[in-house]
Amino acid sequence: MTAFNTVRFRVKPGREQEFLDAHSKSAADWPGLRHANLIKTGDGAYSVIAEWDSMDALAAARPQMIATLDSFRDCLADLGGGLGLTDPVAGPVVLALK
Repeated sequence: MTAFNTVRFRVKPGREQEFLDAHSKSAADWPGLRHANLIKTGDGAYSVIAEWDSMDALAAARPQMIATLDSFRDCLADLGGGLGLTDPVAGPVVLALK
């Protein structure tokens, strides 16, 4: 069953290009990854939204996702509210709307 994950980030001022460059170098050949997009949601705010073949494929890619995060972790600002540097969520598709 298809799955999606999303991760919210807030990037420190002046570090956005470094953040974007780190993402452009990752994820291209991860098994089970169908699509991934990085969207800008506000001033210094970004989210990654990715589609996967299955929750198993997503889970198997977590080490690569963490390694990618480690490559730009120092670019991130705390999201506040006890979240830390990232706000990840994932799950299977339960209703395809279009």
